[in-house]
Amino acid sequence: MLVLGIESSCDETGVALYHTERGLIADQLHSQMAMHAEYGGVVPELASRDHIRRVRPLTEACLAEAGVTLQDIDAIAYTQGPGLGGALLVGAGFANALAVGLGKPVIAVHHLEGHLLSPLLATPRPDFPFLALLVSGGHTQIMAVRGVGQYEILGETLDDAAGEAFDKTAKLLGLPYPGGPLLSKLAEEGDPARFELPRPMLHSPNLDMSFSGLKTAVLTLSKQVEAEHGSIDEQARKDICRAFQEAIVEVLVSKCMKALKQTGMQRIVVAGGVGANKQLRAALDEAARRRKYQVFYPPLKLCTDNGAMIAFAGAMRLKYAMPAGGFTVKPRWELSSLPAV
Repeated sequence: MLVLGIESSCDETGVALYHTERGLIADQLHSQMAMHAEYGGVVPELASRDHIRRVRPLTEACLAEAGVTLQDIDAIAYTQGPGLGGALLVGAGFANALAVGLGKPVIAVHHLEGHLLSPLLATPRPDFPFLALLVSGGHTQIMAVRGVGQYEILGETLDDAAGEAFDKTAKLLGLPYPGGPLLSKLAEEGDPARFELPRPMLHSPNLDMSFSGLKTAVLTLSKQVEAEHGSIDEQARKDICRAFQEAIVEVLVSKCMKALKQTGMQRIVVAGGVGANKQLRAALDEAARRRKYQVFYPPLKLCTDNGAMIAFAGAMRLKYAMPAGGFTVKPRWELSSLPAV
């Protein structure tokens, strides 16, 4: 079965082709990062218009990359939600129009399910059941994943997601949009021993997290450094970035190890944009190695939003259940409402 996947939930237009026997055979992605940088954040109207411009050329590029035609496609999957309403409508409209024109089934995919299943596109791939750490700009959750559609939230952030905290803290430090990846890069050159920031909810009895207070802590620390030295030089900025990243990474790793112990699971997968963070990966790998757990990651290029994860999630639902589609979008959509297969 050959599935076309279309992702348009926010500021990346992703189109991919996944074959149930051959694997991922084509993957095209356009990021709107440069366009939104001028405004310091994502502008929904501009995002929607850009998706309209990009989705057809990217689809044609995918078909050419794979050496197939539209008639070879067996089903079309698209991101139904959550995300920006206008952006989602572009993908939904394009997918449903293609499905009607080709007489093929259309599969509505939950964006977070795409992320959760994306490590299954890697080699080696984890077997069910496994624990999942979903860390992105909009979500930070620890889940028990027992199968396709079988997701239980064990813990989540009570306020800012990890990626959101990265971006907001970067802005406080005067870094350009999108600041999260740049903050991580600067942190690599920072001194981990110079500053220390609080670890919110590190020792709480549950698996929930909180990162909004770290922004205030960074702001307070920045003002102290500026008062003492007259300004924040480049090395001080790198050291603050390192302290911030150390705090978030320690909380995430600690909560994951606690969740593995509580559930008795032996495998954890990491998905979402923050899953590409080098320090987080290194810390998780080391903590898991000491406890004899296994850690799985999607390929780096599949950590951010992409069409490959949507095509794959669609293929899994097509394999195990009747597809559910229709020309609707769900900007707000709880993952727990998905039917299990």
